[in-house]
Amino acid sequence: MAPACAPCSTPNTIARGKSSGESVDNNYIAVILFFAPAGIANAAPVLANRIPVWNRWKTPLDFGKSWRGKRITGDNKTWRGLISGIILGGISAVLISKLVPETIVNDIVFATGALLGAGALVGDAIESIVKRQRGIAPGTKWFPWDQVDYIIGGLLFVLPVAHLPQWAILTIVIAYFPLHLLFACIGYLLGLKSTPI
Repeated sequence: MAPACAPCSTPNTIARGKSSGESVDNNYIAVILFFAPAGIANAAPVLANRIPVWNRWKTPLDFGKSWRGKRITGDNKTWRGLISGIILGGISAVLISKLVPETIVNDIVFATGALLGAGALVGDAIESIVKRQRGIAPGTKWFPWDQVDYIIGGLLFVLPVAHLPQWAILTIVIAYFPLHLLFACIGYLLGLKSTPI
């Protein structure tokens, strides 16, 4: 079994299925596809809320606890959403690797996607903690942090095993900020979200 970092050490690795030894070829599409499980996982809580039976599990991440007189994350951040995001992140990574095999070549690709999903939702949860402490009510928009929390979280979780160069990290940030806005608007038009941002 190849080490976790082997398929992700450079964007060449992701793009060409090589383990190492090639110069970076700036394959931006490969990098964007590599990070896609984080973006997909970020939408998982909204989708999970639409699944019968599964949507009955509403245990909040903070178990209703408070810190400094304020809820830690609030009722909107649930274990259902976190687990759904991790699973969906892993599944989406597997699907991407099958549909575009030269993009992610990794015999533990589910784990890589799950790691991206976990990071995305942990980043979102940490942002919620900050919002609660600042007195920002759950569901209230906080631009631009609502758009970058999952990006920061996903990167922090995956960088220890995927040694992406600086240009690749910058590509992810630049690409996924507007993509988040686009899909948020689509979700609003489809009735999945209450606000367009």
